[in-house]
Amino acid sequence: MIFTPVLRRNAFAPQAADLALQRFLQGTLGATAPSASPVQVQRGDKTTTLQLDVPGLSREQLQLHIEGAVVRLSSVEGAPRQVQRAWELDHEIDAAASSARLEHGVLTLTLARLEPQSKAVALRID
Repeated sequence: MIFTPVLRRNAFAPQAADLALQRFLQGTLGATAPSASPVQVQRGDKTTTLQLDVPGLSREQLQLHIEGAVVRLSSVEGAPRQVQRAWELDHEIDAAASSARLEHGVLTLTLARLEPQSKAVALRID
């Protein structure tokens, strides 16, 4: 059995190295987290789509927060199931152009890529 110390700055939003180690250990040891449902990820040029099962939960019982490139999903207090998940994407997310849909216990997040904007400013020459 292998024991590896893991240091995290923020336990709710794991860093890329922590996720890589977790995927390696799960693949090597054949273990999966019992409370984590698998997520289907589809990447496009302008959007990333995440689909995950959240059976038994309604729209009112879920909270979704987007902060930069991090997406956090959690259930409210008193919900029949407790859900806490976080994903860190490789690009910033445009929250205004993104959407979330819950149908038949499947949550679909369509996350639009935030296009970088130039911060160049033209100065008038006197």
